[in-house]
Formats: sequence, structure tokens, C-alpha cells
Amino acid sequence: VPGGHIRLQFADTDRFDAAARHLGNVALDVEALTLYIPSDGAIASLRAVLDRLDHASIDIAELSIHTPDLDDVFLALTGQPDTQEVRP
Repeated sequence: VPGGHIRLQFADTDRFDAAARHLGNVALDVEALTLYIPSDGAIASLRAVLDRLDHASIDIAELSIHTPDLDDVFLALTGQPDTQEVRP
């Protein structure tokens, strides 16, 4: 199921911009200085991203890994986000 990604947050715009250039086609959140890199969740893909940043001497402030959740499964199956409101 698509939807997995690696989330990288940077301490300043210089590191953020450099990482975006080195990593290529990634989703950007400029205000949060955060990059989202599509990932299958495998150790090898995480290692490849970290190696590229390490070789370029680019430090990250925070890293997290997102694995697909039920929302991602719903979107993959229907092609539409779940817009139904859930009430307790």
C-alpha cells in the first residue's frame, strides 16, 4: 500500500534547501522545514537517504518513519480521501 514515507525536519533553511536539492523529488513543507520522502519502510531505503545526507554533510534535526495506515489503505482502494466525519 502506498503512503509510507520518511519525514525529515531541519533546523534551518540552508540545511533544508541543501537536502531538498540532494534528495530530488520529495514533498516539501517549507514553513516547517520538513521533507517527506516516499519509502517502502525498508531499512535499506532509510539507510540510502541517510547516507546521501551524510555524504553531503547535511544534518537533520528530526527523523520519523510513517508506515501506511488505514487512511492510506482507503485512499489507495478508492482514490479519494475519507471525507466522512467521525463522531464519538
